[in-house]
Amino acid sequence: MGRTAQNPERPEGEEEATNAVFSSLLEDTAEELYESAPCGYLSTLMDGTIARINGTLLGWLGLTREEVVGRQRLTDFLTVGGRLYHETHFAPLLRMQGRISEIALELKAPGGRRLPVLVTSTLKTSSDGEPILIRTTVFDARQRRAYESELLRERRAAEEARSRAESDRERLREALAVLQQSLLPAALPPVPGMEAASYYHTASVDRLGGDFYDLFPLDDKRWAFFLGDVCGKGPQAAAVTSLARYTLRAAALHDRDPTAVLTTLNSVLHERFTSGDPRYCTAIFGVLEPDTAAGTVAVHLASGGHPPALVVRADGRADYLPTPGGLLIGILPRPHFTPAGTILGPGDTLLLYTDGLTEARVGTHRELYGEEALRAFTAGIAQAGAHELVTALTGLLAGFGAGLDDDTALLALGVPRPLPVAREYDPT
Repeated sequence: MGRTAQNPERPEGEEEATNAVFSSLLEDTAEELYESAPCGYLSTLMDGTIARINGTLLGWLGLTREEVVGRQRLTDFLTVGGRLYHETHFAPLLRMQGRISEIALELKAPGGRRLPVLVTSTLKTSSDGEPILIRTTVFDARQRRAYESELLRERRAAEEARSRAESDRERLREALAVLQQSLLPAALPPVPGMEAASYYHTASVDRLGGDFYDLFPLDDKRWAFFLGDVCGKGPQAAAVTSLARYTLRAAALHDRDPTAVLTTLNSVLHERFTSGDPRYCTAIFGVLEPDTAAGTVAVHLASGGHPPALVVRADGRADYLPTPGGLLIGILPRPHFTPAGTILGPGDTLLLYTDGLTEARVGTHRELYGEEALRAFTAGIAQAGAHELVTALTGLLAGFGAGLDDDTALLALGVPRPLPVAREYDPT
C-alpha cells in the first residue's frame, strides 16, 4: 500500500509531486515554442514576401518584425551567390517537388557578417492542389561548417602526405604524428578530488589510429569523459575520430545523459556514413559527479559496443562494470544503449581501455590476452592509484612486443587515498 505501480520504491505523494514539476516545465504554448525555437521559422507568400517570422531568425538578422513582415522577401537576406542559387535552383526545384531539404546558404547578418545556414522549405497547397504558401526552417550551420572544414583539412593533409615518395617517408611520419596528436587532448585537466591518467600506444607510425579519449568539465560540479575506437586506420579513421570527438563534446553540453549522448553520436555517424563507405565506432561515455564532502565520486556511463570498464577497488578487488546490449555506434538507425553506474571511494579507480590491450597476442601459441587476464593483473596491483595503474599497464603493453599489433588507449579516473594524519609526539 502507498506505492505506485510504476515505481514501487517511491511513495505515491512523491510520484505525484514529481509529475507536477515536469508538467509545469512543459506548459509552453505553441506560440512560445515557435518564437523561441532553436532554429529560424518563416512563412512566405508565393512571390517570396515574408508573412510570418519567428524571434530566433529576427535575432540572427538583427531586424524587427515591423521591418520584415510584408516588406521584405527571403532573397533580400541572402548573399549575391545565394540569391542566384535561389532563383535558378532552389525556387524551381521547390515548385516541382513540393519540398527541398538542407540547402546550404548564407544570410547577411548585422555588421556585414555572413551566417551559414541550412534551409528546408515545403509548399502548402490549397484544397484544389494550388500552392499558396511556403514554409521554411533555417538552421544555424556555423558549428557544422567548422567541423566539416576541420575534417577536410585533416583529410587533405593526410592524403598529401601519403602520396609522397619513399624518400619523403620521414616527413610523412612527422605529419602523421602531428595529426595524431591533434585528435587527442594535449593533457588531461585537473578534476577536484580526483586523479586522472592516460596513455596512448601507436601500433604503427605510418598509419593514423582510430582510438580517442577526452576529459572535460560540464559545469562547476560535473565532468564528462569518453574513450572510443573507430574502425579502420588512416585518414578516413581520423576523420571519423575528429567527428566523434566533436559530436560527443557538443552532445554532452546539450544533454548530459550518457545514453542520449551516444544516441546523438550514432545518429551523426549513421546519417553521414550509412551509404558508400560505412564507418562506425565503439565508445564509452560517462559523467563524474564528485562529492567532496563524502570523498566519493558518482559515475554514470553508457557503452556502445565497447569493452566493459574495469573498477579497481582500494581493497585490491577488480570487477568489470557490465553494460550489456550496447551495439556498435553508427550501424543501426535506432540502437539501444544500456546505462550503468558505480560509486568510487578513496583508493578506487575506474579504468577504460581499447581492445588493443585485451586482443594482444601472448605466449607461444599467440593466444589473446583477454579480459580475465587484465582483471587479474589489475587486482594484483596493491593500492594502486590512477597514475600507478597506467604506469603498470604501460609496462605490460611494452612486454607484449610484436604481439601488440593494434593501437591502444588507456584512461584511468580515480579517487586518491587520503594522506595519513601525522600524530604529535607524546613523551608520556
